Parts: sequence; C-alpha cells; structure tokens
Amino acid sequence: MRFRRLCKVSTIGGLSISPKRRRLGWYLQFHPDQGIRQAEVMQFLRYLLRHLRGCILVVWDNLRAHKGRELRMWLRRCRRLHLEFLPPYAPELNPNEYGWAYLKGGDLANYCPADGDELHEAVVAAGEQAACQQALLRGFVRGTQLAIVLG
Repeated sequence: MRFRRLCKVSTIGGLSISPKRRRLGWYLQFHPDQGIRQAEVMQFLRYLLRHLRGCILVVWDNLRAHKGRELRMWLRRCRRLHLEFLPPYAPELNPNEYGWAYLKGGDLANYCPADGDELHEAVVAAGEQAACQQALLRGFVRGTQLAIVLG
C-alpha cells in the first residue's frame, strides 16, 4: 500500500470594516506546504498596508508568530498599524475562525485533491468566492457576538 505525502495550505487572513460605509473585506494570503511564521505575518501586514488607507487596527489572536522579536521591532516603525490581542483561548471572538470553519465545512468538506497544487487552487477559489459575499462576511462578524456596529 502506498501513502501519499500529506499536503497542506496554511492561510493568514483578516476581515476589514470600512469606517464610513461599513463595507467588509476579507484579505487572505495562502502559503502552500508551510506554516505561518513571523515572515508571513509581516508579509501579510505589508499587504494590508498597500490595500487599506489610513490607520489600521489589527485585532488578532495569540498565535506565537504574532509576538516574535523581529515582528515587534518592525511594528515599532509602522505608525499606521495599531495592535490589540484577543483574550487567550477565545476563538469564538475571532471572525476569521468562522471564515475558516465556513471554508473547511463548505466546498472543501470531503474534498480530496490529487496533489498540493490542486488543493492550493481549490482553497484560493473558495476564499475568493467567500470574500465577495457581504452577507457571509457579516455573518462571520455577528457570530462573535461582539458589539461591532456593521450598519
């Protein structure tokens, strides 16, 4: 019996809420066959800075990659980013967790790709499709039951 090598796609993402129109955006980056480390977090934050104007409040979980020395030093120089951490072990407060659950439990549930490239393509397509649905993104935020006004 032959076993296939396990393939994975790690994802980093963030939901944005525009201050004026209350429109949501879901910004995603995908990393085939690797985990999320400080370098990927900094790459994602640079991506946000290119796509979002003004000051950006980043509310994130307590992933170890969010707290490294190199990242902290980089963040000190970046005046547009302001950071807040969710309480430890509180995934129910993170709208991205609802997004990941949607992706994994929707089109990708029971999906069996032939290889890592096929998995990557499917994950990207599912993420892009979900990111275009305002009602779905609002559901991710409302699922947290946080007092966030969406308008």
